[in-house]
Amino acid sequence: MSKKTMAKFELFIANRFNREERDNKSMSRPAVRIAIIGITLGLAIMLISIAVIVGFKREVRNQIIGFGSHIQVMSYNNYNSIQSEPITLTPQLDSLLKTTPNVRDIQHIATQPGIIHTEEAFQGILLKGVDSTYNWDFFSQNLIEGTTLGDSIKNGTIISSAIAHTMNLKIGDSYTVYFASNNGLRARKFTVVGIYQTTFADYDKLYILTDISHIQRLNQWADNQFSTLEILVNDYSRLNQTSADLFNKIIIYSHNTDILYRVETIESLTPQIFDWLDMLDMNAIVIIILMLAVSGFCVISGLLILILERSATIGLLKSLGANNWTIRKIFLIQSAYLISRGMLWGNVIGLAIIAIQYFTHAIPLDPTSYYVDHVPVQLSLSGWLLINIGLAIASILMLVGPSYFVTRISPAEAMRKE
Repeated sequence: MSKKTMAKFELFIANRFNREERDNKSMSRPAVRIAIIGITLGLAIMLISIAVIVGFKREVRNQIIGFGSHIQVMSYNNYNSIQSEPITLTPQLDSLLKTTPNVRDIQHIATQPGIIHTEEAFQGILLKGVDSTYNWDFFSQNLIEGTTLGDSIKNGTIISSAIAHTMNLKIGDSYTVYFASNNGLRARKFTVVGIYQTTFADYDKLYILTDISHIQRLNQWADNQFSTLEILVNDYSRLNQTSADLFNKIIIYSHNTDILYRVETIESLTPQIFDWLDMLDMNAIVIIILMLAVSGFCVISGLLILILERSATIGLLKSLGANNWTIRKIFLIQSAYLISRGMLWGNVIGLAIIAIQYFTHAIPLDPTSYYVDHVPVQLSLSGWLLINIGLAIASILMLVGPSYFVTRISPAEAMRKE
């Protein structure tokens, strides 16, 4: 018998077994259903878990980057003291940064700690000065009242809803910020032009945005002197490589200046949060292993029951000349049908739940504990394919060993039992 004919024969027998199972002619139908349910639940849980973990990491990471960009370049001696040491952005340094691969934008930033005071209360804040190089996408998305900074209102600022609530401020209100410097206490008056709200309560209570010129005048800095240069990159996966490239260039540049520079990624500036996010990857691995174990147990049990139920048929096939590998392939093909049915329903259920959560935010979260106000989900096409292909291959490989049980069935004994 040719290989092509043998393959058709194996496929015919496997289809025959599956039709009998679907037509309720099989005693193993309950076991088959359990196997399909196991695959369905395993795949659905894997898809949902990965979507939640990826979405959660993306949302939290984007919030942090919105406040502090991807990479920061600052003076090595700048330890957030009262009087921070500025860095001077020369044309040479500016060109050096802009020509580094993967660098998208460079933002000029000046920061100054202070105390905001109104008739109702006072609170410590960090005034963040920005100029025309600043990317407003993040704050525009989180703006709940007013507008971003413009030239229409002198001393305009954007405050958070948390600060607005604590200090009883609204759009158009004025307030005073006190700054400590080497020359004593200094005061500046500002006006609220916008109110933002994110899910990072600690950051919301801290940051107030204004025009960079206020801080430069306060510290008597030149127009090209800044506390920090915030750098946005094109490809986040190359963040560490881009940071290393910038550091190597700046080290060479700093030999000609009196200032030492630090290059820090957002991950090194907030290690606690990113270490916590990295722990989620371990959770994903544990979930995948558990679901593979559950799915594998179900399909292996189903396969063994199918083999035991078909022992007489196996004996007949052997007596007709079919070898062990041919019969094993018949049951593997039948098992592949069952796996595909389970994966079909697993995809339907998993993707449906992901879609519902994505569009409706049906499951809320406490932002003070989780940094997001709902369970975020994100599943890429590549991730979906990887999970499906991985589960299919793993399931088939787990069945190769148990299918060896076919070789233990003797044709004579099988026919005699029948």
